[in-house]
Amino acid sequence: MTAEWRPVRQSRTHELVLERIEERVLAGELKAGDRLPPERELAPVLGVSRSALREALRVLETIGVLVAQPGRGPDAGARIVRNPDDALGRLLRLHFALGSYRLHDVLEARVVLERSSFEAAAEHASAQDLDEAEALLDRMREPGVGAADFNDLDTRFHVAIARSSGNQLTSTLTSAVRESVRPLILRALETAEDWPATAAALNAEHTELLRLVRAGKGAEAADLAEVHIRGFHGRLVDENAPTEQEQEREREQEEEGRAGADR
Repeated sequence: MTAEWRPVRQSRTHELVLERIEERVLAGELKAGDRLPPERELAPVLGVSRSALREALRVLETIGVLVAQPGRGPDAGARIVRNPDDALGRLLRLHFALGSYRLHDVLEARVVLERSSFEAAAEHASAQDLDEAEALLDRMREPGVGAADFNDLDTRFHVAIARSSGNQLTSTLTSAVRESVRPLILRALETAEDWPATAAALNAEHTELLRLVRAGKGAEAADLAEVHIRGFHGRLVDENAPTEQEQEREREQEEEGRAGADR
């Protein structure tokens, strides 16, 4: 197997290692479940140092396409996997925190994705899928549930509906977008003036959403999903809207960034 690997150029070594591995994935020569050769074998045939190889493997772990198991034995080493949900959620959360995306942009993305999810779930979701969503709602309705647990269950409910839609990409994107604003939504829940009333109102909408999906009323479920998201999430957008001075500063920074890129 190692004889099939070709050496890489030495400039930007770890990036070139990534390119080589990506080539093999795109060519179908590496698939989920396949193991990479041990570092001591792979580094020489690629013509790179083991430290450069490890750097490339760490990047692949971060983006959710590889898991490395240290030690010896049949389970040791690096293995190709498919785990995009956590990786995309982490990536979007960091970029949102850095200001790469506005809260309004995240809101609109959620609306588009979840309208699609709820409408498709009304047509494709199995009884087992919907029973699992119902179980999450039962836990959200429990007396005394705190904001942190509620936020976790809320996220899982929306992701469960997306998964039941039959579109894995929509499910992954829904999970990533919802995860990106999880800390902000949690802070809003924790600072709600009347937490029991807030939880009850959100649960009432969740309950109706699930009822519509069970009844196969996809268009109505999609409309209510948008109202639901624009309600609570929309208030976050209004509360966190930048001032005119902040908007002007953002425009100046964008112009400086474009000017730097042109140079």
